[in-house]
Amino acid sequence: MERPVLFDIDGTLVDSTEAVTTVWREAALRHGVDADAILRVCHGRRDEDVVPEFFPDESVATVVGQIAELELGCADLVEPIPGAVGVLDRLDGRRWAAVTSGSRSLMTARLQGAGLPVPAILVAAEDVSVGKPDPEGYLLAARRLGVDVLSCVVVEDSPAGVAAGRAAGAFVVGLVSTHHPDALADADVVIEQLAALPELLKKLPSQQW
Repeated sequence: MERPVLFDIDGTLVDSTEAVTTVWREAALRHGVDADAILRVCHGRRDEDVVPEFFPDESVATVVGQIAELELGCADLVEPIPGAVGVLDRLDGRRWAAVTSGSRSLMTARLQGAGLPVPAILVAAEDVSVGKPDPEGYLLAARRLGVDVLSCVVVEDSPAGVAAGRAAGAFVVGLVSTHHPDALADADVVIEQLAALPELLKKLPSQQW
């Protein structure tokens, strides 16, 4: 059988750079926090995991709520990653899922805003107790697909996501979109364009599970 594919969303299928930057800068401005410091480490991680690193304990819940509201307000500031439409069209019945550090409502809105399909299996921030780089999300996606995670191919754009895929035991493809290739060095292979994924998948040996 062909190997299932587990996609991250932000930076992998959807270019949400403008939305992410806008939201975190606004939240930082409201609370007098260094936005640049947040933006250096927030990609690929849950808001719930990032906020406590930069905001006082007593304001964490408030800030997480504010960010969720701001994010939904900016959900239309997205575009598909170049090649995403074609790649998803070429999956040809191959089982696939998405594993994201964002909420289900936000990621659904971003996928729809980018004109991309919402997968039947979408593991979101609220589905896990620990976010990336922990492998929980990818392990859960494989279970929901009914496959062995060792047979899966994970496609990620962030160091945290690459680490999560590796920890899950999947074959990890790093996509150069939000980070320099050196930051994705722990991936099994790094690609410059998402459009290269279908040919790469064809070359991977099939897995028995």
